[in-house]
Amino acid sequence: QVQLVESGGGLVQAGDSLRLSCVASGRTFSRSVMGWFRQAPGKDREFVAAIYWSGTSTDYADSVKGRFTISRDNAKSTVYLEMISLKPEDTAVYYCAADTDNVSWLLRRRRSLYDYWGQGTQVTVSS
Repeated sequence: QVQLVESGGGLVQAGDSLRLSCVASGRTFSRSVMGWFRQAPGKDREFVAAIYWSGTSTDYADSVKGRFTISRDNAKSTVYLEMISLKPEDTAVYYCAADTDNVSWLLRRRRSLYDYWGQGTQVTVSS
């Protein structure tokens, strides 16, 4: 069993920065692909970023590329999402997710890949 707990969300102005953290319990974190997704009101949950278990590969949605950075610290069982130049359209609940089965990096953008999810943290960007 894996538990994921996100933190770091908040209310910021356009152009500001935030860093989200997701702390995982369980021994499988260091071998898990980790992802960040977000869900805005009335919209589907969408892929934001993913990082390979070793940290050697990352992937980003086009909408956040160049502004968001995903990283991980396996010693701390934590994955981060550094967000800069935030825009009002980044407003959403952000979810951390883990693929503990390490199915395939090729599927990293699919919600169905991930078998554990956090409770989410709200990010609100005002204009």
